[in-house]
Amino acid sequence: MARSFALRVRKGGLGFMISLNARAAGIVGRMTGDAEALGIRVGRLPGGATVVDAGINARGSREAGRLLAEASMGGLGRAAFCHERYGGEEGELIFPSLSVDVALPHLACMASQYAGWPLRLGDYAAIASGPARALAGGEEIFDTLGYSDPADVAVLMLEGRTPPDEVVAAHVAGRCGVAPEKVTLIVAPTASIVGSVQVAARSVETALHKLHRLGFDVRRVAAASGFCPIAPVAADDVSAVGRTNDALLYGSRVFLSVHAPEEDIAALIGVVPAESSPDYGSPFLDLFLRHGGDFFGIDPMLFSPARIEIHCLESGRTLSAGRVAPDLLRRSLPGADQ
Repeated sequence: MARSFALRVRKGGLGFMISLNARAAGIVGRMTGDAEALGIRVGRLPGGATVVDAGINARGSREAGRLLAEASMGGLGRAAFCHERYGGEEGELIFPSLSVDVALPHLACMASQYAGWPLRLGDYAAIASGPARALAGGEEIFDTLGYSDPADVAVLMLEGRTPPDEVVAAHVAGRCGVAPEKVTLIVAPTASIVGSVQVAARSVETALHKLHRLGFDVRRVAAASGFCPIAPVAADDVSAVGRTNDALLYGSRVFLSVHAPEEDIAALIGVVPAESSPDYGSPFLDLFLRHGGDFFGIDPMLFSPARIEIHCLESGRTLSAGRVAPDLLRRSLPGADQ
């Protein structure tokens, strides 16, 4: 049984204990128990690790993507499907979208959902996110968060085209300090139904990561919500990287409630949205190819929501910056003219 305690969070003098991995494992258990309906495949490697195929050789589903998104937030976020209207110069667009509502955003998004673990072992490569990061540690963000999760289960989400093998599972188990049979790896390519949904769930995460890069203490964020268009699945992963990032950069909107002086918020809010980057305005695929497929060649300040609204809990006022850009979405996402 997982140790379901890790961090004491105090409010009003009362404390409660949270394990991101234990909470995520509960969601994954529901997914594996309903695998056929969700369109996922569940297997077990020789060493005992569980592998969930959510889009490589499995059809996947939007519901599988929604549940994966909630698990990637350590069970501290709720995701829901919706349709959002985007009005532009060329007419109104209506997109299937994903909204998220997040409790303890610094833990849900930065200690768990953020894709901060580039997993490379020999010929294997995937972008790793999810609560197992809090077990593995080693990332600078955990020095700021002051969080560690001593759970004996590890849940890791892999964005990639190749199923993880026994070597990958053993590496993850070793980094996380858990037995191999306690590891669950969920894999989905970017160009998949689940891939599109799980990226759309990252609206709040991009905002918190940008705030962190700007030197703001994300532990001050008390509550967060956001929405983002769900990009239509592309024919290949490179094209899917372009579409899913355009949905975030030009279509996402985030709302934060923050414990901070209003002047602190006013000093930085203008540089939080994507439009503050010199790389703003081009389809992400063009930028990606221009830099030879190297994410690190792109201005890191570009990775932000299109629009952000920050409510100052001290003053009661709300500040906003940025804009949703439907005409840029129309250029990137097929079907936008219909």
